[in-house]
Amino acid sequence: MESYTIALFGEAEKGEYCTGYLCNSLAELVDYFGNPPNESLGLHLAVQGLLYHRHVLFFRVEEEGYSEQDYLLGLNLLAQQRKVPHIEAIGIPGVGSSRIIEAATPICQIYHSILLVTEADLFDYLTQAA
Repeated sequence: MESYTIALFGEAEKGEYCTGYLCNSLAELVDYFGNPPNESLGLHLAVQGLLYHRHVLFFRVEEEGYSEQDYLLGLNLLAQQRKVPHIEAIGIPGVGSSRIIEAATPICQIYHSILLVTEADLFDYLTQAA
């Protein structure tokens, strides 16, 4: 049986920045990252992914939605890695930046995956271009 992975970006109280952590259980997620900060969605989505029996490749960013360099470095690492062959989705909650979303799009094409954003992030993205 093939295993599928969701790549997620978000804030956390611990863990290295710009490093992908492959988590296969809730215990690993807590050990690597601790608790999510208030208003953060990345770790919450990671918990949901694990509960749906997906692996989670989590990239910690300094400030969810705003640490552009952290996102771009993480996306670059994601594009270059070859150890996780089936990435179903890339989640960047809190990001409305066209630069980050446009950097994520070709990576979604590489893995034939979907890009997960919130309604508010999509609105921000669409209204930036206007």
